[in-house]
Amino acid sequence: MTITLRDAVAADVPAMTAIYAHHVLHGTGTFEEDPPDAGDIAARMAKVQDGGHAWLVAEEDGLILGYGYFAPFRPRSAYRFTAEDSVYIRDDIRGQGVGKALVAELLRRAEAMGIRQMVAVIGDSDNVGSIGLHISLGFRQVGVLKAVGMKFGRWVDVVQMQKALGEGEKTLPD
Repeated sequence: MTITLRDAVAADVPAMTAIYAHHVLHGTGTFEEDPPDAGDIAARMAKVQDGGHAWLVAEEDGLILGYGYFAPFRPRSAYRFTAEDSVYIRDDIRGQGVGKALVAELLRRAEAMGIRQMVAVIGDSDNVGSIGLHISLGFRQVGVLKAVGMKFGRWVDVVQMQKALGEGEKTLPD
């Protein structure tokens, strides 16, 4: 598989909307229960990109395979050096390295802009694909929020993971 990673553009929104809708309707990686429409996805992408953060797509032969982004972890200024990543891959190609490539590039870009900590908030402690992907890139599990979500008629955990970027907490940012 030869993939290209690039910044997402408006023309990618329909494919990203379809990918995310599948995860909303069939998975517990997101706690949304109703798929957002293309306008909602476009607005989310614009907010992330307008804030100077990355929203990327993975593409092969003109087809969008998945997307990922990082955005501020929380809105308060004290969190300005911490971001949260999200990644969603087309269901038929999950487990083939696309998600790992996207997250690795997100980490590179976040570190380049001075982000010191990346957080992953992973829906479902049974989400071994996403948990394993993050571990393979140096994240460590820092907590589990037990039974905080209800989806598909069952309680769902949230796994919290974290990775220091650059100097992490060893030095103060400039």
